[in-house]
Amino acid sequence: MTKKEIVKEISEALGMTQLKTKEIVQKTFDAIVKTLVEDGRIELRNFGVFEVKKRAARKARNPRTGDKVFVPEKFVVTFKPGKEMEEKVRLLEIEAAAKAASQQIDTQPQQTGTPEHSV
Repeated sequence: MTKKEIVKEISEALGMTQLKTKEIVQKTFDAIVKTLVEDGRIELRNFGVFEVKKRAARKARNPRTGDKVFVPEKFVVTFKPGKEMEEKVRLLEIEAAAKAASQQIDTQPQQTGTPEHSV
């Protein structure tokens, strides 16, 4: 889903113009980024936690040449989903497993009656 699709869905649900909704969505994203840069962490209840973490410098290997390469330390944004999101994703996982199991049963050949014996 893109930001444009999010804006369209929200504007239709709330009866607002897409232009005004786009402005609100963008301001929300800007506030999240600003908070991450200033505070290093933002917690959105029932959604999750975004946090800036520092990755240490390390030695790596170029997969093409095999040469050793130094990778400097850097800051990255991590996301830990909230409880509600975790539960919904877990349900999705359970539904997918059930669907796969039912498809597997449907594709197996069915045996009918008793096997015939020849004399």
